[in-house]
Amino acid sequence: MLPPVHDLTSTAGIVAVAAGGLALVAIVTSAALALRLRRVRADQRAVLGDGEDDLVAHAAALQSRFEALSEYVQDAVARLDNRVQLAEHRLDRAVAYRSLIRYDAYGEMSGRQSTSIALLDATHSGVVLSSIHHRDQTRLYAKQVRAGQGELELSPEEDEAVRVALEGDGDAPATGGRGAAS
Repeated sequence: MLPPVHDLTSTAGIVAVAAGGLALVAIVTSAALALRLRRVRADQRAVLGDGEDDLVAHAAALQSRFEALSEYVQDAVARLDNRVQLAEHRLDRAVAYRSLIRYDAYGEMSGRQSTSIALLDATHSGVVLSSIHHRDQTRLYAKQVRAGQGELELSPEEDEAVRVALEGDGDAPATGGRGAAS
């Protein structure tokens, strides 16, 4: 049996204080590690769920889900690409160039009531509409345009409407036939 500790300055007293301090450090360290382990397990549950899967099984499941998502995204991109191509094809047929030319068809001072309108698509094809006004009558003509050229002979005003439209500035004032400006 150990002799009683009467004095903390004796060897037995110093060893006892050191052992008590070491025990206290061990208890604090154990509590800190237990708290840290609890946080790690909570984080692990957040990632892995409540199941019994280990990290490798969970990673394999994530990989499988990622591959499925990647395949879905690739399919969606292919579908969208097809839709964009269809939309671009349709836009090629939409009116891309236009112009309006006003003029006096009969050289009268009638306020430039006659007009020629060019409506062309991206391939420079479309239609030219001409409305010729006279005092007692109005006539409307429509002529097909393919690749910037009329299928029938175009009047000078119709030709000018096509030319102004293809210059790309259909909103700019243009001179009409017989020296009149629009």
